[in-house]
Amino acid sequence: MSEEASPVIVVSIEIADPMLADRLASLLGAVSGVRLAAPGETATVALVSRDAPTAVGASDIDLTPRERDVLVLMAEGASNKAIARQLGISVHTAKFHVASLLAKLDATGRTDAVTHAARRGVINL
Repeated sequence: MSEEASPVIVVSIEIADPMLADRLASLLGAVSGVRLAAPGETATVALVSRDAPTAVGASDIDLTPRERDVLVLMAEGASNKAIARQLGISVHTAKFHVASLLAKLDATGRTDAVTHAARRGVINL
């Protein structure tokens, strides 16, 4: 009985960010049945980065000090009622700040807003 060898997937990495490319190469190098393409070699699969999205930094997001306070409480999982109580504002005002944060962070919900803010360095989790 002859045993057939598993096909090898040859992967080329064409990513502008050298740290990300190195990390991917390291991860893929440990996967059985996958090997990285040598320079000039035709690959079965190519990981290619397109134009990098414009990074939005914390300085690009104009939050008021109160919005930052609300965002920190949101990150802790506080409800609008808890935010209002802790900041000494009405629930209506807390809702207003949350809505404003969602719009400024281009978020679909509270968790998404916290995630966007953390990725952009607005808050540290």
